[in-house]
Amino acid sequence: MASVVRDENAPYDLVGVGLGPFNLALAALADSISGFRSLFLHDQDDFRWHHGMMIKGTTVQMPFLADLVTLVEPTNKWSFLAYLKHIERLFPFYFAEQQHIRRAEYDAYCRWVSRGLESCHFGYRVTAVAWDASRSAFEVTYSSLAGDTKYCWADNVVLGIGTEPAIPAPLQGMITNTAGPVVHSADYLPNRDMFVESDDVTVVGSGQSGAEVFLDLLRRKPLGAERLRWLARTQAFAPMEYSKLGLEHFTPDYTRYFFNLSERARDRLVPSQWQLYKAVSAATLCDIQEELYGRSLHGGWPDVTLTPGVEVTGGKILKDRVVLQVRHAEQSRTTSFETSAAILATGYKERPSNTLLAPLERFLQRDEKGRLRVDIDYRAELDKSVTGGLFLQNAERHTHGVGAPDLGLAAWRGASILNALCHREVFRLPKRSAFTHFGLPVEDGLNYSEQTLRASGQHREGGPGGTT
Repeated sequence: MASVVRDENAPYDLVGVGLGPFNLALAALADSISGFRSLFLHDQDDFRWHHGMMIKGTTVQMPFLADLVTLVEPTNKWSFLAYLKHIERLFPFYFAEQQHIRRAEYDAYCRWVSRGLESCHFGYRVTAVAWDASRSAFEVTYSSLAGDTKYCWADNVVLGIGTEPAIPAPLQGMITNTAGPVVHSADYLPNRDMFVESDDVTVVGSGQSGAEVFLDLLRRKPLGAERLRWLARTQAFAPMEYSKLGLEHFTPDYTRYFFNLSERARDRLVPSQWQLYKAVSAATLCDIQEELYGRSLHGGWPDVTLTPGVEVTGGKILKDRVVLQVRHAEQSRTTSFETSAAILATGYKERPSNTLLAPLERFLQRDEKGRLRVDIDYRAELDKSVTGGLFLQNAERHTHGVGAPDLGLAAWRGASILNALCHREVFRLPKRSAFTHFGLPVEDGLNYSEQTLRASGQHREGGPGGTT
């Protein structure tokens, strides 16, 4: 990979901070724009995606068409099918008849793209983003793994710094390292042998990660001596909403509808939609039931406890034992129990950007809860004196809804950002993407479909990715 070159006289059109799937999709799409200069910096030495959860056989929950580019530009050279052709695996994939590819395969595909793009550079940590009024550009400060400080300038910056494990407040003091008796599911695989050998293991969390960890341990534990618990705060081990019309909540149409709701309406809505993105795939729940059923083949029950409706309210580590306090909401009962080890599959939260954006703080516009205000094109609202654009990826759930962390919208969001910062329709985006009409019409004198399009903002010339 070419070394990063500092060019003080020519700001980049775009500098990306972080290289997860979303910024990688943006980099891949930007690669096809003639004369466009972009630079993406990442603080690891290579692309890695959820390596602690690369359990054998697990798949990405979106069809393979939801790769980095295809839903915007199917002929792009960085598509998943182009990757398969490159590694001479296209025919085997064709005969496999797979819609959902393996998680490890998606990770390998992304790594292939990141290594092929000249704009992607690893081993550089961005430490600050400031506005340089004398240059009318953002000043980006970053350092190499060796510690030397460098600078570059950009007309636009996009943050794709990703998420980090979310630990419930009552349990935050229990995780002291990534290899203790209590770990987040992000660190499951490196510690799996320890959990398999533990005589009593508790998994906390009702989502896909908790289900996959529980199933993996169940399959590895000896029959009749499993000693496994699975605790969930939700009222049931519920399947993820995966009906064809239900999935339309992950379309640009729904994103625009959600964006146009009031701030308070959005804040009320997101928690109620947990089954759209925090539940478990029906296939995984089926696999768990089948494994449990198979272990009861000769009579008796496996030594397994599955309890929904339970919230872990506290915990502590006593020598070689973990003590957890729990409360059952419907019964209004509390109790505590001991376990050898605990895996917290408690999800992820947006990685804070306050330190990174500290030099820009006086320019940033925030909402009632102190969150960044973000426009429809994923641009953070800044003081008018800042002429450049600061864009966000997977940090805008409060303004754009449950599709923010969804891989299926990666290409569309990347194209929307590029259209906005280029001030033209570089990528032609669909004016409509769902059969569902979200919300009621707001104007008279139009038929229902026309009113819905206008309410969602899709009537603008240039398509939804154009500038406002």
